[in-house]
Amino acid sequence: MDLAIFIFLVVTIVIFMALRIYFHRRRSRMTDVELADDEKDALDGEIAVEAARQLKAVAPAQESSLEVAESLVHGAVQVEVSRVRKSFGGKDVVHDVSFKLVSGEVFGLVGPNGAGKTTTIRMLMDIIKPDGGDIKVFDHPVNDGTKNRIGYLPEERGLYRKMRVSDSLVYLARLKDVEAGVARERAEELLRQVDMTAHQGKKVSELSRGMGQIIQFLVTIAHDPDLIVLDEPFAGLDPVNRMLLKGIILELKAQGKTIVLSTHMMNEVEELCDRILMINKGRVVLYGSLAEIKWQYRDNSVLVAGEGLVGEIDGISGKEDHGSYTELFLDGGTSPQQVLEQLIASGMRVDRFEVSTPSLNEIFIQAVKCE
Repeated sequence: MDLAIFIFLVVTIVIFMALRIYFHRRRSRMTDVELADDEKDALDGEIAVEAARQLKAVAPAQESSLEVAESLVHGAVQVEVSRVRKSFGGKDVVHDVSFKLVSGEVFGLVGPNGAGKTTTIRMLMDIIKPDGGDIKVFDHPVNDGTKNRIGYLPEERGLYRKMRVSDSLVYLARLKDVEAGVARERAEELLRQVDMTAHQGKKVSELSRGMGQIIQFLVTIAHDPDLIVLDEPFAGLDPVNRMLLKGIILELKAQGKTIVLSTHMMNEVEELCDRILMINKGRVVLYGSLAEIKWQYRDNSVLVAGEGLVGEIDGISGKEDHGSYTELFLDGGTSPQQVLEQLIASGMRVDRFEVSTPSLNEIFIQAVKCE
């Protein structure tokens, strides 16, 4: 939060100074005409109004720390979920969940079993209605038009088993208002991309489980959606098909698609996701970029490697030799920067200096235990 405030202040000062310089030059060029006092006041007013307008565009007034963090997210907002709630049988399944999705990002939706992930996705897809809160997709409430721009891979797979592979892709794309010719071309292109052209004439029931899951994924993107929602897409896939699927997801991201990835596989989230939302018992426990979350949960130690011995360092409570690197444990009042300065001052050539951060899997376990 301190960093966000600092960035906001810097942007404020830079914009204001730039505008002052602009209007000063404008005023100085008007040498042939003496400005009346009211004209000078008007120019000063222009500066104030323009500064306010620019600041509003760059960093609008925030009502919470969550909104401040989101103001720093780049890209056009494609989905806005605001304080949604859902209960079944009097039990809260999703409570006061808010987040935004922007174009060109992979957004991880994670949490333990029964946390409310699938319910949140179903509300986003308008399969079930929230008890409260608002959901906007492409700046509108979900309707038939917006649904045609969404691709959804549900956790429960389902294809017509007697239908041929290519016919499945074309048929389900046609249901999203894609023209028949375009749908056929798209199906052929996708099958080539996953090297499954030879299987296009097979019935879905004749495919292996892994191949069937790949076809299910291709069906999800056959109509070229702008928002792609994937619920446990890697479940049951072998390493080769997982790698294939990850490559396609990254390619879609590069095309500017917005992708929601719900999975229990934390290593996949670390590899693919830009930001994550972690929910537990229907409530948000973590929300932000991976770097921010890892920094928040960083261990109180640094990893050091280089030429020369690590001598006496003030502000550390201990050290452990791991062979190729040394781990220094910081006391409560010492920053990693202070440790690095001491190492450099001692004459050591530092080749590696890294703040120890836990894996997302460790953060997942820690966050759930704290609830």
